[in-house]
Amino acid sequence: MESTWTRRQWLAGVPAALGTGLTTPLVSAQHPSTPNGARDEPFGYCLNTSTLQGQKLDLVQLVEIAAQAGYQAIEPWVRELEGYVKNGGNLKVLGQRIRDRGLSVPSAIAFFEWIVDDEERRKKGLEEARRNMDLVQQIGGLRIAAPPTGATSQTDLNLLSAAERYRALLDIGEKIGVLPQVELWGFSRTLSRLGEATLVAMESGHPQACVLADIYHLYKGGSAIEGLRLMSGTAMHVMHCNDYPAQPPRAAISDAQRIYPGDGIAPIKTIFRTLRQIGFRGMLSLELFNRDYWKQDALTVARTGLDKMRNVVRNSLH
Repeated sequence: MESTWTRRQWLAGVPAALGTGLTTPLVSAQHPSTPNGARDEPFGYCLNTSTLQGQKLDLVQLVEIAAQAGYQAIEPWVRELEGYVKNGGNLKVLGQRIRDRGLSVPSAIAFFEWIVDDEERRKKGLEEARRNMDLVQQIGGLRIAAPPTGATSQTDLNLLSAAERYRALLDIGEKIGVLPQVELWGFSRTLSRLGEATLVAMESGHPQACVLADIYHLYKGGSAIEGLRLMSGTAMHVMHCNDYPAQPPRAAISDAQRIYPGDGIAPIKTIFRTLRQIGFRGMLSLELFNRDYWKQDALTVARTGLDKMRNVVRNSLH
């Protein structure tokens, strides 16, 4: 029997459809709903290791700093895992250390060419994705970033084709136990906007599809913050957290200008309020590339970033 919905009925159902299309996670967010017992904090707090990249620390040191600073999680880069193994490290032992320190690994950062049009490059990219996922899985990691690596200069990439490719990536991740997240990059000409990343995730047709967003990249790519209202919070497990200054302007700003949350002009309170309203209960991961911070004491930077994140979250909920 054909549907007899009116246009008004259909429009009323759109927000729900956007949510249910992206709501079933492969794994739980695995963070306390009330970090450190605080009743007014709906999110978990994670340290992305890029924040301390300039201090040239190894992964064991980074884990210790994250734990000492008070984070609940750490988000390493795959190249750090590769370097750790190359220097004789055992990833399973590292994973146990992470858990012993009360930390989880909700996500990891990687750069494999899963989205490119060239079939041979894409095949190699998927093989690299498998290797990367295996490394992440060995330390107990749950997810891995899937940005538009290799297609950042392309202007004619078909998003429906990208959705099919993301589906193939999800199928690989499902077997390994590490969930790939479509990551938007604001500087890219492909997947620079929240709507594009969401389309790819939604049209993949996979119940575990999800999006990795970033406050800086939302700004850099020109995404309207209001678009977050159309997301399902359970379709995002990690949000990269940062801020940006008024200068340089959006067209000229780069990763190096990222600053502590609350120190810039980003509408962070609105973002956090919206995340809570749509049901996001995942990790806020502090991801900075600020050269001035890289010159400072690593533990001080980690603690300062956490304090500033928590302050903005608390202020946004009242």
